Amino acid sequence: MDRTNDSSPNHFILLGFSDCPHLERILFVVLLIAYLLTLVGNITIIVVSRLDPHLHTPMYFFLTHLSFLDLSFTTSSIPQLLYNLHGHDKTISYVGCAFQLFLFLCLGGVECLLLAVMAYDRFIAVCRPLHYMTVMRPGLCRGFVSVAWGCGMANSLAMSPVTLGLPRCGHFKVDHFLCEMPALIRMACTNTMAVEGIVFVLAVGIVLSPLVFILVSYGYIVRAVLQIPSVSGRQKAFNTCGSHLTVVSLFYGNIIYMYMQPGHSSSQDQGKFLTFFYSIVTPLLNPLIYTLRNKEVKGALRRLLMGSREVGKE
Repeated sequence: MDRTNDSSPNHFILLGFSDCPHLERILFVVLLIAYLLTLVGNITIIVVSRLDPHLHTPMYFFLTHLSFLDLSFTTSSIPQLLYNLHGHDKTISYVGCAFQLFLFLCLGGVECLLLAVMAYDRFIAVCRPLHYMTVMRPGLCRGFVSVAWGCGMANSLAMSPVTLGLPRCGHFKVDHFLCEMPALIRMACTNTMAVEGIVFVLAVGIVLSPLVFILVSYGYIVRAVLQIPSVSGRQKAFNTCGSHLTVVSLFYGNIIYMYMQPGHSSSQDQGKFLTFFYSIVTPLLNPLIYTLRNKEVKGALRRLLMGSREVGKE
């Protein structure tokens, strides 16, 4: 039975890339490979950070949470997209759509705040190195992460019901590959200015405020680094922050464009591309950014591999 003509409110139809059917098989293969690499990369970061005693520091504690967020981002959307690309059935249940929307809003908010916490960690490491372990004690680190998760969930609990509750006048075709907030707002058959205003206000709090904090933190970091007399010292200080700054640029560049202009003010093609980028490309690149630029992570990987080889020889 073809369910694409069913107008029942118990499911949505994710149109995704159905306007380019000749690309769906290619996209399926590319996405499957990218998803598997994302799983391997982020799980490796988590395992290495937990198993190697040299990485039991606040920086890598936060990095394991970032990797977990990236895993959750991809897993909340890519399996469904792979299923839709593989066959003619493009449907997703109402509950599945609501769960996907909740996860995306929650995880996006948590990542914004976590990146701000990681910027504070780098600020203390560079500007207050003698007090680093005193300030960034384990209890405070756990508290920061708990607050980030709490705020992300609160943001999602506020916006998910409002978005899903918009009247759609029998329209259940989502012109996207997942149940993403701007696409669902665009489906509404009523004036959405009030909802978009609420989204903008919440975005200022959970997206722009952490970004401002990150920029201010790095302003102090740059000033402190420029006061270091040796070139090698300045280079080392910048290297400790380079990976985080790269991740911030990738993540915020997309998320701000998406959520500071929801609904009808952004095109669907742009929305699909940007969502694809921060749900697939960014989680795929993050482990590479932190391993290729980080001598400590590469050293931990070598120690674990050498240890496993020695065990195998015995």
